[in-house]
Amino acid sequence: QVQLVESGGGLVKAGGSLRLSCAASGRTFGNYAMGWFRQAPGKEREFVAGISWSGRSTYYTDAVKGRFTISRGSAKNTVYLQMNSLKPEDTAVYYCASAPRFAPMGTIPDEYDYWGQGTQVTVSS
Repeated sequence: QVQLVESGGGLVKAGGSLRLSCAASGRTFGNYAMGWFRQAPGKEREFVAGISWSGRSTYYTDAVKGRFTISRGSAKNTVYLQMNSLKPEDTAVYYCASAPRFAPMGTIPDEYDYWGQGTQVTVSS
């Protein structure tokens, strides 16, 4: 059974940092692209960052480039999202997701087949 469990969310002031973690089980996650998405109240779920199954490629939405960094743990079954210089507009529930085996890194939710339960990130001004 595939499970993704996010952690690391919380309340932080603007300009602060948080590190989200996604612990994955039930697959050999080194063979799967992973992504982080977020959803703010009243808005659609949006892509934040992705990392290829090999870990050699990453991609970010323009709104977080230069501030967020996605990475894999050495055992490949953990994915991190380091978030620096946080802004109030980053406030959302953040979800990690796993793409199908050897699928390319995607930017839309339908390209991912497993999701975590989400972790709340709140940035105060």
